[in-house]
Amino acid sequence: MGTTMLGDLLDEAVLILDGAVRTDARQEAEELAARVLGVDAAELDPRREVDGRSVRRLRELVGRRVDGVPLGHLTGRAVFAGLELLVGPGVFVPRVHSELVLAAGLAAVAETEAPTVVDLCAGSGAIGLALAHARPDARVHAVEFDPVAADFTRRNAARRAALGDTGVTVHEGEAARAGELTGLAAEADLVLANPPFMPDAADVPDEFGRYQPRQAVFGGADGLRVVRQVVEAAAGLLRPGGTLVVEHGHLHGATVPALLRGSGRLAEVSCRPDHDGWPLYSVAVRTAV
Repeated sequence: MGTTMLGDLLDEAVLILDGAVRTDARQEAEELAARVLGVDAAELDPRREVDGRSVRRLRELVGRRVDGVPLGHLTGRAVFAGLELLVGPGVFVPRVHSELVLAAGLAAVAETEAPTVVDLCAGSGAIGLALAHARPDARVHAVEFDPVAADFTRRNAARRAALGDTGVTVHEGEAARAGELTGLAAEADLVLANPPFMPDAADVPDEFGRYQPRQAVFGGADGLRVVRQVVEAAAGLLRPGGTLVVEHGHLHGATVPALLRGSGRLAEVSCRPDHDGWPLYSVAVRTAV
């Protein structure tokens, strides 16, 4: 009975994944193989012989990935801004696009000593934890309403703290209650948010429509139900001159900036693009009034 070499198995996986995923097919194949073999992807040896059970398991995972299951739900991990986070079914797998939201937030508090930061709709905790990693002097609060996602936030916060990062305080509850949960009123220097923003009837890829948690993707008939909560909460949390950075995707390049301007408490509104030039997030500053 012939043996299967890891290199051949990886080549097979790449051929299947290529065109089915939007990221690097080989990188995804290697991450799936590493998961099956219980090693780090950097330790994979193409000359390694793979037993039949592992071959079947890898092929199964590749098939599920082609079907649209998020890579992080298959591997149990995701990397965001260089940090490895625990993810899985029931929590949104952070996207590289959101690193631009993080970068905008870091720029907003670059000159602020010991900034107070609130991460709304925290999910896995990616944005808040990455900010705490980059700014050890920050006081960071993460707010997440879904119990499953909030558990991932807590676990990731504990892991990062054990590795030496500044602790992040996790609050379970809706964005609308962020002021009550955090105890902050006109004190935050920065509010970051990646709320659900797709309209309920939007046609989205299976990865988002079937496998990512629905409550983290869809935001009501117009997609803005939770965004409105974020805007209202941020206006109460931020000190005068504090900054809100909210992700909203390409469908809301006009609607969210209009919502921010119409709040009466936010100004200096600007919409910023993603890596491909599509509207991704907006920035606004709390007025003194």
